[in-house]
Amino acid sequence: MGSPLRILHAVVNMNRGGAETLIMNLYRNIDRSKVQFDFLTCKPGVFDAEIKQMGGTVHRIPYVTEAGHKGFNRALKQFFRQHPAYTIIHAHMDKMSGLVLKAAKEANVPVRIAHSHNTESEGGLLSKTYKWYAGQYIKSHATHQYACSHAAASWLFNRKAEDVFILKNGIEPEKFRFSTSLRKTLRKELQLTEDEIVLVHIGRFAVQKNHLWLLDMIAQLKIEIPDIVLLLVGDGPLRPQIEAKISALNLEKNVRMLGVRKDIHALLHASDVFVFPSLHEGLPVTLVEAQGAGLPCLVSHQITTEADMKTGLVQHLPITDPEIWVQQILRMIANLPERRISQRALAERGYDITSTAKTTQKNYLILGENAL
Repeated sequence: MGSPLRILHAVVNMNRGGAETLIMNLYRNIDRSKVQFDFLTCKPGVFDAEIKQMGGTVHRIPYVTEAGHKGFNRALKQFFRQHPAYTIIHAHMDKMSGLVLKAAKEANVPVRIAHSHNTESEGGLLSKTYKWYAGQYIKSHATHQYACSHAAASWLFNRKAEDVFILKNGIEPEKFRFSTSLRKTLRKELQLTEDEIVLVHIGRFAVQKNHLWLLDMIAQLKIEIPDIVLLLVGDGPLRPQIEAKISALNLEKNVRMLGVRKDIHALLHASDVFVFPSLHEGLPVTLVEAQGAGLPCLVSHQITTEADMKTGLVQHLPITDPEIWVQQILRMIANLPERRISQRALAERGYDITSTAKTTQKNYLILGENAL
């Protein structure tokens, strides 16, 4: 048997974000004797050790915020000169993928995939302007366009969604199937009683995720349910502001900051409602996971309905008045559903990672053969 086809994935780092979680789900479920993943990153990530254990290589170059525009482009060119064997690069850096794919094209990498995971760039005006500039290179330097949703495709590629390959953010259904015993175990670990109502939010501590608005809503909800609990799972640059807001609103007894966790499935089992008031999203993996766990979900109207598995668990609300969310949560917890959903619902909507991985592997092998 020959060596596996090696795919180079370009990411900022391999932490527990939505795009990175999808890549790792694919990596764990492909036939690694046929297809292997390597990674071009700019910062250390929590998945680095697992990647190496599965046979992948993690390359690192400085990011543009460290190296500057010229330094970043110089590092990209030097990398491709030193690693000429790659025939497929799959870039997951949204508009910043333009600079990566430009360098890859100049190095004669034949297959260059741009993958959209969002519907808006993060950062301030200067950052967004630079990303817009970088994104201008995608059209002329990407050979293939992927996206997690039609909304994400329309944002990055400015073209009809049918021209873009939609790669669903698949999960492992069996892992997220609700478990009463796991719920009790984790509640005991977190010192939560079975009677306490627990909301959960999973996401990077960044403006996009709208944590500060969420805390305002919890402060109002606390008036109705004094012992309400919110689990915040994740970390990021907004952490100091979130901690300050928790203190200012006297929510220290209500909000638990759990950091980055590996046991997302267990946290979903231990919770009663998933809350997700994001300002923008491509298609959040965590929302798919929450539905896989049979968890009622209250999400921002900014999130595409493509993430709804049609199990009756997802409700979209505007993020204008927190009181609207308070009243909806009160209605939800008064009639919490049994935590059972048909696992076929995920497969029928295309979110079972087993089928997603098979499709992705097949595509890679065809692209690799055509590139020879």
